Order: sequence, then structure tokens, then C-alpha cells
Amino acid sequence: MPEGINNGSSLQNPSNDSGEIRMKFNQNWCASPSKVASHFGTSGVAVAAATGITHPLDVLKVRLQMQLVGQRGPLIGMGQTFVEVVKKEGTRSLYLGLTPALTRSVLYGGLRLGLYEPCKNFCELAFESTNIFMKIASGAVSGAFATLLTNPVEVLKVRLQMNPNARSRRGAISELQKIVRKEGVTALWKGVGPAMARAGALTASQLATYDEFKRVLIKRTPLEEGFYLHLMSSTVAGLVSTLITAPMDMVKTRLMLQRESMSDGAYKNGFHCTYKVLITEGPRGLYKGGFAIFARLGPQTTITFILCEKLREIAGLKAI
Repeated sequence: MPEGINNGSSLQNPSNDSGEIRMKFNQNWCASPSKVASHFGTSGVAVAAATGITHPLDVLKVRLQMQLVGQRGPLIGMGQTFVEVVKKEGTRSLYLGLTPALTRSVLYGGLRLGLYEPCKNFCELAFESTNIFMKIASGAVSGAFATLLTNPVEVLKVRLQMNPNARSRRGAISELQKIVRKEGVTALWKGVGPAMARAGALTASQLATYDEFKRVLIKRTPLEEGFYLHLMSSTVAGLVSTLITAPMDMVKTRLMLQRESMSDGAYKNGFHCTYKVLITEGPRGLYKGGFAIFARLGPQTTITFILCEKLREIAGLKAI
């Protein structure tokens, strides 16, 4: 009889477990349309605001990455590049490609940050864990998928950033038409492989670091949800993501600006581009524009997370 009781209780555990899983599923996935809109909207608005503030640094980063293509030699720094760009092209050139950049930020940023939590919830349901590896996987999937959908806007943005004559919205449309006419529709997905790898690595390093570091700070320090916790966590996330993604960002830019790089011969893919950069420009070539990347990505990460957390609080959503 005791054995039968034990068997009965053991049969109840799976039922309880499945009930808990169903309850978690309902809590995590059965959201109203307004909640879903708020979830993705807060992410998109936060990324767009951060992008608008840091866009001049993104223009300088692209110019730095296109220095001495296929050559070794001394590189000029961000300060000198800034002076040369402003002197030759005017201050408005620092906002080249702003329209597609903001468009991409709303779409890409909303998807990249917005998909992280559902992916993490799925990992929790599937593997009953939200450890650091699950967070890294969630970030990688959400970042790569968001880039796959929005790569054409990124191609348009970097083309405009290298074209001082395209300053207006009409310039963006004309550039888009020119790319399709001369290079075909598939040209809008140039560099999509390295872009997806970079976005996956960026989102994984950024969100997983932010999420995990915030958890550690809450557990081991008196800090609670608020400005200082978000500031410290986002600063660390910005540093880690820059170190990991700078080479991928450089390769992505070179592939997207393929026509401007033809003096060194066409890059077949991301691996070929990396190989040619290492052979012709040395290891430092992979970190061209690295300081500009951090100068942009650091503040952008901080602004994005602080603003996103505040908007989520206003919208009645839980913190990241």
C-alpha cells in the first residue's frame, strides 16, 4: 500500500509540473495586442532616440573603416577624420544616412530588443533554465533574425554615409533606386552574413551582459531597479559588445561598400574579406574605427537601456 501511495504521488508530480509549464506559457505568451505593441514599440523608440544622438559617430566610424582599403599604413584617428569631414563636406555631412538609420532603428531595434524576452521565455519553457548560456542564445537568435529582415536599410545607410551628395530624403530614395538598377535587388542583402553574425554577437553580448550583470548587482549590492543600476549595467554591456563586434562590424561595412572597395578586388564573403584584411592590412585592420565604435556604441547602449527601461515602466511592463 505505501508503494501504491508513492506511485500515486509520483504520478502527480508530472501533472503539477505540466500545470506550472502551462501557467508560465500563458503568462509569457498570451499577451494582448496593446501589450505586444508596447513591448516592441518601447524598444524601437529607445533605439531610435539613441541612434539619433550618436549618428555622427556612426558616420565617422564608417569613414575610418574605409581607410587604406587593401593597404598597410598609418591610420588617422577619429579627431582628425572629424576635422577633415567637417572642413571638406560641412557639418551636415555628419548626418548622412540619418533617415534610413532612424527607420532601421525603429524596425531593427524594436525586433532585436523586443524578441529577446520571448526567446528567453521559450528557453525557460523548453530547457527550464535562464542561465547565461540561454541568455546568450536568446540574444543571438533575436539579433540575427532582426538583421535578416532589415539588412536593405543598413546597406542604404552605409552607402549614403560615404556619399556627400546624398543629403536629403530624395537622396535616400535615389540611392536605393540606383543600387537596385545597377546591382540588382540582391545587392540590398550584401554583407547580410557578417551583419547577422555581428547582430547576433552584439545582441547576445549586449543583452546577456546587461541582463546578467544587472542580476548580479541586485543580488550582491544594495542597488535596486532604477537609474544607477541601469547605468552601470549598460556601461559594462557597451564595453563588452564593442570588443566582441568591432571586427565583424568592419567586415560588414567593407562588404556593403563593395563597389567602393573594388581597387582591392571583390570580397567573396565575410571569411574572404577577413582573410584579405589580415593579409593586406594586418590584425589592426580588423579594428579600424574601433574607438569610434566604442565612442558610439557605449553611449548608445547606455541611452538605449536607460530609456527603454523607463518607457517599459511607463507602459506597465516589467524590467528587462
